[in-house]
Amino acid sequence: MRRMSGSVKFIKRNAGAYFFLTPWLLGFFVLTVYPMAYSLWLGFTNYDFTQPNATQWIGLGNYVKMFGPVFGLSQFTTSTGEAMRVDPYYLKALSVTFTYVFVSVPLKLIFALAVAVLMNQKLRGVSFYRAIYYIPTLLGGSVAIAVLWRKLFERDGLVNNLLGAIGFTNLPGWITNPKFALWTLVLLTVWQFGSSMIIFLAGLKQIPQEYYEAASVDGASKTRQFFSITLPLLSPVILFTLVLQIITTFQAFTQAYIIGGGSGGVLNSTLFYTLHLYIQGWTYHEMG
Repeated sequence: MRRMSGSVKFIKRNAGAYFFLTPWLLGFFVLTVYPMAYSLWLGFTNYDFTQPNATQWIGLGNYVKMFGPVFGLSQFTTSTGEAMRVDPYYLKALSVTFTYVFVSVPLKLIFALAVAVLMNQKLRGVSFYRAIYYIPTLLGGSVAIAVLWRKLFERDGLVNNLLGAIGFTNLPGWITNPKFALWTLVLLTVWQFGSSMIIFLAGLKQIPQEYYEAASVDGASKTRQFFSITLPLLSPVILFTLVLQIITTFQAFTQAYIIGGGSGGVLNSTLFYTLHLYIQGWTYHEMG
């Protein structure tokens, strides 16, 4: 009884907190937990949104469909007796996505850190330059910029015209050439370095100047100060930005859809995982 009365008192004492947490809890369960659980359930079915009543439980069928090529499969039979072909593009989409993420993110962070170190100096008009460098981050994810980027890197686009003006010949269509198409998307991602630069700049402002002054007295060069003071003290900020950028870059869709023509580009060279999911779901109606 004492324990029960203590629990009741605890609930009454914290009733206000629970009341104010209710909107967040409702949002968490409705917008996060339920969609995740429902998506997990769909992964074990052959759900087609055009025929929802025909949905069947097929167990691990969808996963065999994704990874079947690894084991040399071309088709298989599900637990319901349904014959299914494996997905020949899933592993390609994973390869393209991982290549894109683990090339573009380090390049973006290195470039952002270099610019942040430069902006951390006592320069005239530094606030103006910060604003200018941040603009690509605001615009880079838009459809308009993706269309503009596609036009710039077409065979007869501005990039080839400029390169041709200084003597380069036999220039490829950067977007339509499978060797270079993904690199145009990497370049677009690196160009959007503004948010990382701002975070790095904020971190640099927190490093006490006394460390640099003491290092200068000891005769340490700027390079030595950077690797012995700046990088170690900035490492938590770098780790945070790295994780944030990896998560964001894995979700890239608009650029690949526009620049690759909505199909993954030539030889699926820009077939991101998100784009592949879109094609499977909205072109072939395979939501399962």
